[in-house]
Amino acid sequence: MDSISKRFSSCGARIGAFVSYNKEIMKAALAYGQARLCPPTIDQMMAVKSADLDDKYYETVVGEYKRRRDAVLATLKEMKGVEYRVPNGAFYIVIKLPVKNAEDFIIWLLTDFDVNGETVMLAPAEGFYSTPGLGRNEARIAFVLNEEKTKRAMNVLKLGLEKYLEIQK
Repeated sequence: MDSISKRFSSCGARIGAFVSYNKEIMKAALAYGQARLCPPTIDQMMAVKSADLDDKYYETVVGEYKRRRDAVLATLKEMKGVEYRVPNGAFYIVIKLPVKNAEDFIIWLLTDFDVNGETVMLAPAEGFYSTPGLGRNEARIAFVLNEEKTKRAMNVLKLGLEKYLEIQK
């Protein structure tokens, strides 16, 4: 399975490929695909052009995402009580926070906390689980900002978590 959205950092581009020797899986995938509308024309045009990219493009993108990931990891290492696994291929990380409810913390960050007028937004991870209650104290951080903005955002997150834990005592 492959997709333009993941391969080329094109969030929302819903075009890709699915290959399997399993006839039942392919039959189900075909039925699902036929029930859906086709990808927008702009996504199809982008897919065609992306086939012409050379290896240098991938080297550049991989290097950029590695720098972003490493900037996130550097700050996470400094944050007491935060648990995580280093991602090897994803452009996001799910972290376990030392809070009861990550969504409450995230809302607090957005409404009641800032550093020099800046705050951060994370995705509560509970919605990524199908088992009720799992991920309640987890959040997902996507590596979507450039390295410098990522460092700034992670500093805000670190300071925000410290403050939040202080007022929760």
